[in-house]
Amino acid sequence: MPAPGRLHTKPPAPPLRSHVSDAPARGVSLIELVVTLGVAASLVLLGLPAYRNWIAEQQLQNHARLLAQSMHFARSEAIKRGHRVNLCKSSDGTQCADVGGWGQGFLLHEDESLKGEVDGSDRILRFEPAPLGISVSANKPLAEYVSFTSYGTARMLSGALQMGTFTLCKTGLRSVEVVLVASGRVRIARTKAICP
Repeated sequence: MPAPGRLHTKPPAPPLRSHVSDAPARGVSLIELVVTLGVAASLVLLGLPAYRNWIAEQQLQNHARLLAQSMHFARSEAIKRGHRVNLCKSSDGTQCADVGGWGQGFLLHEDESLKGEVDGSDRILRFEPAPLGISVSANKPLAEYVSFTSYGTARMLSGALQMGTFTLCKTGLRSVEVVLVASGRVRIARTKAICP
């Protein structure tokens, strides 16, 4: 309670401060900005070739996986359907090619007639177009086609065992091999050979 005769008053308000602070300025000078941008640009220029190389390696690996998965699919479809399913080189996606290599693309098709070609009621199951900048070659047993029987084994149309290696290349990178083994299984292997 206030003393008798004295009125209760409020304490005085703090003095008004100006907008100018005594703290140091917190900005960036033009020189600091230019130096930072120069360092960032240098780092980008140094990292760009490595990034391009990494992208090219991933494209090569992806196509190797696509080829291996296509052979896995052909094998499983041959078992499921109870007759041969073939993988052959093709540029148009409707017929197997008689000339050229696997780099032109490939298709999977049923082969009930055992001719190794798309004919009559044979259904095309999948087509993969040519990969950009990637060459695909195969050794002699796989030069024309890969054929899976209803037992899941890879056999030539003559009945002979079919196994071999696809080699995938992109200039300046290490080649990748897709290997078809006697049981009909497929694996991917990296090599130390540099593609021309």
